Amino acid sequence: MGGKLSNLKHDDHIHSSSSSHSSQILSFHSSAKWKAHFDASNYTNKLMVIEFTATWCGPAKYMDPIISEFAAKYSEVEFIKIDVDELMDVSKEFKVEAMPTFIFIKKGEVVDTVLGARKEDLKNQIEKHIK
Repeated sequence: MGGKLSNLKHDDHIHSSSSSHSSQILSFHSSAKWKAHFDASNYTNKLMVIEFTATWCGPAKYMDPIISEFAAKYSEVEFIKIDVDELMDVSKEFKVEAMPTFIFIKKGEVVDTVLGARKEDLKNQIEKHIK
């Protein structure tokens, strides 16, 4: 994996970043807030793309502008960023072993996964699952 998972934090913050478009990328920094959000999403058919990332991960940083671009382009998709060092329990729950890992969720179920900084694969899976 190239680095250690450490510093599990339990603060209650949710951050969102938005571009000039109406899209958002949500970041969770509390396992409790994440669980509440995830549980609520089980009742919608909206595609959720979770990016498991780490501040020290070069390929994950490379994907940042791409994720922002996709969030603007695919406004019907909910993009979520989870730092594996902050929410280790969530990372373990989804069996994340490499960064970046993109998990696709619909109605609370994992429908696909993309491992690594693979822009075209990510785009193809988004387009496949929003139909």
